Amino acid sequence: MARYKDEQCRICRREGQKLFLKGSRCYTDKCSITRRNYAPGQNGQKRKKLSEYGTQLREKQKTKSFYGVGEKQFRKYFEMASSKKGITGDILLQILESRLDNVVYRLGYGSSRAQARMLITHGHFEVNGQKVDIPSYLVKAGDIVKVREIRKDSKIIKENVEVNSSRPVPEWLEKDEKTLSGKVVRLASREDVDIPVEEHLIVELYSK
Repeated sequence: MARYKDEQCRICRREGQKLFLKGSRCYTDKCSITRRNYAPGQNGQKRKKLSEYGTQLREKQKTKSFYGVGEKQFRKYFEMASSKKGITGDILLQILESRLDNVVYRLGYGSSRAQARMLITHGHFEVNGQKVDIPSYLVKAGDIVKVREIRKDSKIIKENVEVNSSRPVPEWLEKDEKTLSGKVVRLASREDVDIPVEEHLIVELYSK
């Protein structure tokens, strides 16, 4: 899958808000939004009024950036959500929240979703006792996500556990710091999603 490799702070500046893509840096004065709260590029300070389509497109791009998902995979998730009973936008967010990299981030074992992806691909985690190195793996209710025994002494893991110990864990997850694990109590509901996304705009965009 194609991965965005440019400076991640440019994404936040393009969207005009913090997307917390750089972990702890986003909470400091080094954050680009704090220093330069305008779009990147020569004409970045000349914000134009968006059309209806432009607004919908930006909402989709912002959501993709939040979760670190490419266009092809994002559309696949939308099609999955559309095929299920219920509100398509809510189900789409539920699927995105169910990604393993997001779960690792939510549990505080990754400082950002990007770092969580890196740790997963490097074999730091297991699900229900089996090693999983696919960040897009979708967890289910009852799954146990755990740091593998041979990775518990990892410097990055230890730092994240210490730094993120006070970070609130969503109600749909249950964290056990002693065993460096977390249980998926249930799948996330719309009320559990704390990111500023207007999912109905994405549904409108794809429904055209």
